[in-house]
Amino acid sequence: MAKNSQVIEREEVVIRFSGDSGDGMQLTGTLFSDTAALFGNDLSTFPDYPAEIRAPQGTVGGVSGFQVHLGHSEINTPGDYSDVLVAMNPAAVKANVKWVKPGGTIIFDKDNFTDKNIEKAGYKSDPVVEEKLDNYNVIAAPISSMVKEALKDIGLDPKSILRTKNMFALGMVYWLFDRRLKYTEQYFDKKFAKKPEIAEANKIALRAGYYYAETIEALNPVIKIEPAQIAKGTYRNICGNIATAWGLLAAAEKAGLKLFIGSYPITPATGILEEMAARKDLGVKSFQAEDEIAGICTALGASFSGNLAVTSTSGPGLALKSEAIGLAVMAELPIVIVNVQRGGPSTGLPTKTEQSDLMQALYGRSGECPVVVIAASTPSDCFHFAYEAAKIALEHMTPVLLLTDGYLANGSEPWKIPKMKDLPEIKPPFADKTKIPFLPYARDCETLVRSWAIPGTPGLEHRIGGLEKTLKGTVSYIPENHEQMVKLRADKVAKVADKIPDLTVYGEESGDLLLVGWGGSRGYLMTAVRELQAEGYKVSLANFNYINPFPKNVNEVFRKFKKIVVAELNLGQFADYLRMKYQEFNYEQVNKVQGLPFTIKEIKEKCIKILEGK
Repeated sequence: MAKNSQVIEREEVVIRFSGDSGDGMQLTGTLFSDTAALFGNDLSTFPDYPAEIRAPQGTVGGVSGFQVHLGHSEINTPGDYSDVLVAMNPAAVKANVKWVKPGGTIIFDKDNFTDKNIEKAGYKSDPVVEEKLDNYNVIAAPISSMVKEALKDIGLDPKSILRTKNMFALGMVYWLFDRRLKYTEQYFDKKFAKKPEIAEANKIALRAGYYYAETIEALNPVIKIEPAQIAKGTYRNICGNIATAWGLLAAAEKAGLKLFIGSYPITPATGILEEMAARKDLGVKSFQAEDEIAGICTALGASFSGNLAVTSTSGPGLALKSEAIGLAVMAELPIVIVNVQRGGPSTGLPTKTEQSDLMQALYGRSGECPVVVIAASTPSDCFHFAYEAAKIALEHMTPVLLLTDGYLANGSEPWKIPKMKDLPEIKPPFADKTKIPFLPYARDCETLVRSWAIPGTPGLEHRIGGLEKTLKGTVSYIPENHEQMVKLRADKVAKVADKIPDLTVYGEESGDLLLVGWGGSRGYLMTAVRELQAEGYKVSLANFNYINPFPKNVNEVFRKFKKIVVAELNLGQFADYLRMKYQEFNYEQVNKVQGLPFTIKEIKEKCIKILEGK
């Protein structure tokens, strides 16, 4: 940093990188996030990219973005509005200018602001004039031409040279926030170990952007954000899909079982399958199936033979898996089904987030077919709830449906890596071959769980399948037996409530308004409630992770508040579910179905209107 540079300290800041899909904005944002995490900041990220593989270049529909919110104190969301926007073309300005705070900084590559690109983005002439950016700190940097100049003697072709322009932009942002270059340079050395000329080109572009920012007064003062005060331990930056995979890996190790995943690639869940396929060193058996049905059926076979079995998917794939989930319920086999929710119906918005698969998760099967349903709330706690899903599935001999979503799957945050010895025990109910005769549907009197008989074990031979059975495992068409077994399976799932924690309240345990959410919206709801509390409102939050069965104390929590508001990224599925289960309460709603997370502002405004009777 230059000695004459001014430095101001900030508690938190939001930066958004945006450009065409080929401009490397996801990598740029990830590298900045990793550097911030290594510095010690708390952070939360939100990647946002087009649904089309080859989205039209230069158009608003083809814009790819990556937002990161970092701070000195606890960060729960990627932020509503950005302090700094890096825009590589006019379309990036068009798509994101409404998300920049008044007076914020907008850095753009003026070399890309050609007449053709301006027209593609939907402008008539000058985007700066048309967007009325007079009150913003606009920096029109000649990024492309400066990269060409910096790398003119390196011997690379023009196309390869221009691919480094995102690193020039990153260098500028590193200067603005007083960040070291060494972590990113180390990444280049590792990533391009077999292509040192590419590594060197990226380093040169990164430094060129850094030094360019040093020379222009428009990026003064430098913004400094001190490290966050966090508990001691070993941390890493982790996204939800990897955290989910690792939670299942840890559960298999704790249970002493092999892990099998049978899945079909589908956005945004594919990362779970990819991460597990890379873990052959830990004994994972992965199978990329020809379709969703084959994926879950192979997982069922693996469960029958004594493995921790997993299948991962998104909403359309969950629909295809429904019959086999019914088979798992009927056979009472443990299996974890991970549904990474996205915008629907059908193909819908495959790269965008939503919470609209809840009713499908609860009821989307034929017959009376209950499964345990739980939901993760942050990218890092996908580890915890994946572990919990496996523990419940194994110990209660039932399918467990784990709901995450696109925001959690692709977003990232610092995660304190736990020690295996600190994770709770997992004890599968293996059948005792010394108990004669063996009754495959005999149950534990407390949990109603049947034992797990591994095929090939002498004395534990039994029939299994989709037809109704008797206690002995023989096929039965007796009406009374069917009704008894249906009730037993439902009661078994209901008894999981004995093993899950109570619903907790963030804030006072009574008040004027309880904001209720579930799953991945917790960070936004928590931040909104925190700000409302600071403004004097008697508001608290209850965010659900255990959805079927519910925690036992829900009624007790709800009755202490005058008003209940349910916020979710759908048209009201959880609110309707609560109306079915707890009819004595009135539920207001905050809903959003745009493929985007909530903003804190819209949650606060709705809650204030409800509190004021509007």
